[in-house]
Amino acid sequence: MKQVVQNYRSGELAVLDVPVPGCKPGGVLVRTAYSLISTGTELMKVSEAGMSMLGKARSRPDQVAKVVQSVATNGVPATYRKVMGKLDSYTPLGYSLCGVVEQVGAGIDELKVGDVVACAGNEHALHAELNWVPKNLCARVPDGLAPRHAAFGTVGSIALQGVRRGESQLGDVALVIGLGLIGQLVAQLLTASGVRVVGADPDPVRCALAEQLGAAACGDPSSAAVAAAVAELTAGHGVDQVYLAAGGGSNEPVELAARLCRDRGRVVDIGKCRLDLPWNAYYEKELDVRFSRSYGPGRYDPEYELEGRDYPIGYVRWTERRNLACFLDLLARGRLDVEPLVSRVADFEDAVETYRSLGSGELKAVAVLFRYAGQEAGTDPATAPELSAHEPSVTVPAVTVPAVRRDGTTSGSTRSASARSAPLRSTPAPVRLAFVGAGNYASSMLLPHLARREGVELSTVVTTTTLSAANARRKFGFAAATTDLDTVLGDKDVDAVFVVTRHSSHAELTRKALLAGKAVFVEKPLALTADELAGVLAAVEESGNDRVMVGFNRRFAPLLREAARRFGARTGPASLRYLVNAGRLQHGSWYLQQGSEGSRFAGEGGHFIDTASWLLGADPVSVYALAAPGNEDLQVVLGYPDGSTATLSYVTTGSPGFPKETLDLVADGKVLRLDDFVRASVHGRRKWVSSRLPRARDKGQSAELAAFVGAVRSGGPMPVPLESLAVTTAATLAVRTALAGGAPVRLERAR
Repeated sequence: MKQVVQNYRSGELAVLDVPVPGCKPGGVLVRTAYSLISTGTELMKVSEAGMSMLGKARSRPDQVAKVVQSVATNGVPATYRKVMGKLDSYTPLGYSLCGVVEQVGAGIDELKVGDVVACAGNEHALHAELNWVPKNLCARVPDGLAPRHAAFGTVGSIALQGVRRGESQLGDVALVIGLGLIGQLVAQLLTASGVRVVGADPDPVRCALAEQLGAAACGDPSSAAVAAAVAELTAGHGVDQVYLAAGGGSNEPVELAARLCRDRGRVVDIGKCRLDLPWNAYYEKELDVRFSRSYGPGRYDPEYELEGRDYPIGYVRWTERRNLACFLDLLARGRLDVEPLVSRVADFEDAVETYRSLGSGELKAVAVLFRYAGQEAGTDPATAPELSAHEPSVTVPAVTVPAVRRDGTTSGSTRSASARSAPLRSTPAPVRLAFVGAGNYASSMLLPHLARREGVELSTVVTTTTLSAANARRKFGFAAATTDLDTVLGDKDVDAVFVVTRHSSHAELTRKALLAGKAVFVEKPLALTADELAGVLAAVEESGNDRVMVGFNRRFAPLLREAARRFGARTGPASLRYLVNAGRLQHGSWYLQQGSEGSRFAGEGGHFIDTASWLLGADPVSVYALAAPGNEDLQVVLGYPDGSTATLSYVTTGSPGFPKETLDLVADGKVLRLDDFVRASVHGRRKWVSSRLPRARDKGQSAELAAFVGAVRSGGPMPVPLESLAVTTAATLAVRTALAGGAPVRLERAR
């Protein structure tokens, strides 16, 4: 299928061929009939992409701050790769469309194939021929409403939420500053609510359009006409509300709002304009300044938008989905008129030229629609089989580790004649790798190493979002890109599958790949529950395929290995202290979705347990944990067979300026010190220090990948025994059990 994309580094716009998105549970696959260009938000994004690197930095100081923090935490090389990887990627455009449901995912009862729907979301309602849309970001279009008008649904919901934030009443007078697309819709909604509207915009054409659609008076904000109209309509008191629907860097909109608003009036910010509030003016009138967040309650809440959890109507009357449905209803009943706002309807194939015309000013428009060839609403879509949902298991407080033999099979297992044989053969030809997932970590820390490694062929990349697959294929040279996992699992020429998706899918994808006879590299964690871990080991037993590796890369870090060599063998028990200064997560991070993705420690704690176990030369036999009240800080004590202990301090409340990981190993009169993988030292009879100058941070990904590819090619043992992977995973999960029980938990092997 085709999709409009932009390279944020170069500013290049293109209509790209990308894989068809899969129809995941909880949403519908929609074939687009019309999509709307937001002449404000989208053109601002397009304009930013055309700036120099310095211009981009000036326009996004928030992102610059993140880069600076990343340099402090991860070092310059890793940060550079991550930043350039993001910039030199195709990004999607669009967030408002109307189309026809072509396929229904599992768990959706209220929509069916053939329904005409309006869709929202800058990750789901894109300028593309097909989109997968979660159920809370789409609403059925009322009968009789033209699809080209229903395509306004998202921007209409933004305007509607702004009006709700203003709490207007019958008979009020409101000032709308900025009469672009959002401002025009705000003015119409207010007029339909019995509010008299004054509009302010320097463009006389937009002013005339607003008056044509019901505004009482409109004019240039720099003229006396706007102030005169406000004085006449309010008997000199000032307007009840001001709606800021303007963009740009001028502070004039907020200053005008203060001058023309009545005492204790409300100022609602809907657009993205400068907000240097003149303190005296706002204080003397005690103005109530409010922000309106996008389409309404539910926006930026992944549980609402992605998992489909609605808010009870008795507590939250107007969610973003109910706002969308309300706006469509107003259109269908003729209370609003969007047809006069349509400046042009362009064919989807002409998208690049349309953006060029808008950006150059050649096309002056309030609203522009893309029309998709042959996809008028009501067209009978091709049907496809529904996908079944995979529901993650409920966490069970069991910590018994299924017995795993040194050959990788579980105790009591037999390799039957019907079981798939493990890929133990050597691979003289290039090792063909497939990736399931191509997010930030895969694109910055794994694929760059593999793409330049001799003897490796990147075969197929599978993602749930079409653009991620297209980006990975373009940047790293994959032979094919798809959204269909079965394509990879059924490809006999694929030697190994990398599972680099969100945590909740790791165990199931690993299980499927093992049963398909593939060697598997799965990023941590291997599993989020004891049942998931048992399921993976059951797949090993069923298939006879034990070729699995988890991405515990720190044990492969060159600096740590050199320090361990300098430390040498030990004769007595050791004491290890590992401080992980994890820091706080940004709002909206999927790591915060603990209901589906597990706790933060369950997701990444295996890294640190594996590192400690490698240094101590054994797997843990007991786990004890304490948690600080009110935050995610953990103290985890691991016991080992020879009496050694490892104390992991996993903290989120530390300073971001302090190193992320520091480790001390003490035994036999010696001390090993590791400072965030940039400096190390060993103190004993002789002192060794890696360097007075910190080296580039290398956490072992390159060496880890080399070891895995080498094992796949030679048919030799996996770099980390399966038993160790299982024990590390069980120990990570046992932290939750230890916290709940307040006592140490023994890790016992099943007999």
